[in-house]
Amino acid sequence: MNIDTSERQQPWPQRSLLFVVIVLLAIAAVIVLATAPFATLIGPSAYALSGALHGMFAFLLMVVVTIGLYVAWSLFVGRLKAFSDLQLITTVMATLAFLTIVFGNWVYIAYRANTPDSPRSYFLAKMPDVHKVFFEFKEYVALFTLPLSVAAAYIVWRYGKQILERDWTRTAVAILVALHFFYFVMAFGLGAAVTKLKAV
Repeated sequence: MNIDTSERQQPWPQRSLLFVVIVLLAIAAVIVLATAPFATLIGPSAYALSGALHGMFAFLLMVVVTIGLYVAWSLFVGRLKAFSDLQLITTVMATLAFLTIVFGNWVYIAYRANTPDSPRSYFLAKMPDVHKVFFEFKEYVALFTLPLSVAAAYIVWRYGKQILERDWTRTAVAILVALHFFYFVMAFGLGAAVTKLKAV
C-alpha cells in the first residue's frame, strides 16, 4: 500500500486558524451572555454550572470525535495527508473526554442524591427501567471514552509517523478512535434522553 507521509501544504498557518476559531467562539459567547441572563442560561439548580459545563464539553467532544472518526478512517485506509491533524485530534479528544467525565461525575452527585425529588428517586419510583438501562449503562459506557482516547493519543505521540508504515499500528489507532466514537455517541444519546425526562 502506498502511503503519503508528507505534510499537507496549508495556505495559512494553523495558528491563524486557531486564532480565528477562538475569536468566533468569543464573539458567540459575548452575544449569548449579553442577550440571555446568566441564571436563565444555565438554570436554577445548584448543579447548573457543572451541568452547563458538562453539556458544553460533551457537545464539543461530539464535534471533535466526529472529525476524529474521519481522520481515523483516513489513517486506516492509508490516505492521511497531515499527521499533525491526527496528533491534535487525539489529544483534544482525550482532553475533552476527561473534562466531560469530571463535570459529568459532579452532576451525578445530584442525580444519585438520596432525596425524593432527585432524578434517581423519581426514576426508581416511576420508571425503574430508565434508571437501570439508561443511566446505569450510560454511566459506565461513558467512562470507556477516556482510556480509549488516551491510548490512541499515546500511540500517536509515542511512535510518531512510524505508525503510518505499519498496518497494525494504523489499524489499532483507527479502532481506538472508532470505539471512542461509538461509546461516546451511546452515552451522549442516553444522557440527553435522561435529562429530557428528568433534569437535575
